[in-house]
Parts: sequence; structure tokens; C-alpha cells
Amino acid sequence: MTGPRVAARSPGEAEKAARRGLVETARESLQRTVRTAAALATGDADFLDRLRDAGVRVRERRDDDGTLLGYAVALPGDRADRGSRPVWFAGSTLAYDLSLPRVRERFTPLVTDADWALAEHRIREASELLGRAGQAEGAGDVAALGDLLAVAAAHAPALVRTRVQAAADAFEQAARAPGARSLEGRARAGWRASTRALEHAPRAARGGGAAVVLTLLIALVEAVEAAAAWHRAQAYRAQAKAAADAAVLLRQAAGLAGAPPPTAKPRTGWVTRTPGRGLPPARPVTGVPVRPRPDPGRPGPSRTR
Repeated sequence: MTGPRVAARSPGEAEKAARRGLVETARESLQRTVRTAAALATGDADFLDRLRDAGVRVRERRDDDGTLLGYAVALPGDRADRGSRPVWFAGSTLAYDLSLPRVRERFTPLVTDADWALAEHRIREASELLGRAGQAEGAGDVAALGDLLAVAAAHAPALVRTRVQAAADAFEQAARAPGARSLEGRARAGWRASTRALEHAPRAARGGGAAVVLTLLIALVEAVEAAAAWHRAQAYRAQAKAAADAAVLLRQAAGLAGAPPPTAKPRTGWVTRTPGRGLPPARPVTGVPVRPRPDPGRPGPSRTR
């Protein structure tokens, strides 16, 4: 079974990026930035602020009462050919899971006193739970795992960042399981909590060094392998392959972190690659800065750039 609606780049977008000497289209850059901001945001205002902090232009659509109804984003300098207007992308046209309702599904309260070790523990627990998840519950679980990978890439050390980012990109299709999905899954809750923990990791894990990074990467390998197994059980072949590809890249990152990556369990349909070969081209990573904890009572801004 193939995935749900996917906002693919058009030939015109690819040609435009090539003329500008870019390795990816504006749509692809925006997808990554928006997905990372959505994974970390605690509410509408925090989400929009994170986009602006990442250097993205934001346009809001609100009703007469000021309620946010939708949003659109544009890259600075990305304008229509022979025109002066920015090229705007509504969230729903960037990707199916980046519409405002889907972004809001990710919002959860801030996690306090979290660190990388806590994230690693929760990732492993959630991986075990996914194997017992049904279709709707598992679909929500793998969506949360996709967000976790996006944030892990944004916070990964320079040594492994390219491969973790490539793994997050490869897993994107696996994060979009067909059909309805539940937001109450136990694995989803664990991966969402891990995402929160990673936001605080640069401060909490100070001095942890390569060992902390390695244990987290190994946990992520196990999580992505669990997602691949779940997709195979649901007969989602395309998503299972995407998850397997992501696992290969994460295993390579674990090897770079200073120790041999874990031995993969034999799995039907497993995709193998020679380390260092067949990797996607490196893409620029748009970082979403860690923001101060917002005041829950602060009203959301209404501003454009």
C-alpha cells in the first residue's frame, strides 16, 4: 500500500532550484523547518515564533475574533520568476501532515528536568510498545517518531548530523501511515516526551560526550526498526522500506559516534547499503533555535514578515 497524499516538488521547482545553485527546492527546505518547529512547539504562538526565529517568512490567516485559521510560509529571497512577490506555501500544500490541524496535534505541555538519558529510556520503551499497537494507534505512533527524528537531526553533533538528517528525510514517508490514526497511543506519548527531552539536551547533556550521543542513536535505530516491522505487519511496503532506509543511515551515524552500531536482527525486506556509499547528497539543515519557555497566558502574536 502506498502512502497518503504527498506534496511532491514539481519539475519547475527543481529547475528553479538548479538555476539558483541550490541543492534542494524551497518546498523541501520549508518542509524540514516547519516539521521541526511543529515537533517542538507548545501552541500556535510558539509555533509561529519558532518559524520566524528560523528565518522563515510567515503569513497568518485569522478570523474576525483573531483565531488562527491557517498559515503560509516563504523563504526569504524566493520569488516568482520575473516577479517581485514571495512564493508562499500553505502548510497543507507543503505536506499532508503540516496543515494547521495536523501541526496542532503535536502540541503538548513542556517537559521539565529532562535530559538525553531520559529521552533514550523513553525511546526504548516506546519501541517495545509499538509492536503491540493496532492500525490506528500505530499510525499515530510512527508520526510522532518522525517528529522525534527531525528534532534529533536538528540537535545532533556535527560529526553525525548529515546522516541523522538523511535518516529523518528517509523516514518521512514512513511517518505517514495510511488511514485514520489515534493520538492516544502509548508509544506516541513516549516519543513525544523524548522529543521534549531533546530540546533541553544541549544544556542537560553538557559534558556527556560521545557516549551519550551513541546510546541515543542506538535507541533511535531500535525505534526505526520497530517502525519498519510494524509497517510490514500492516502490509505497508513503501513505508516499511522508508523506515528500513532510515535505520541504515542511523546505524552508520552510530558507527561514527565512536562504537560499532548494534547488529541488525534479520528482517524480511531489510535494505542494506555499504557504509559511506549510496548516501543522499548532504542538505543544508535549517535549525530551529531553542526558545525560552513561553508564558502560557501570553496571547499569540499577529505579525507578518
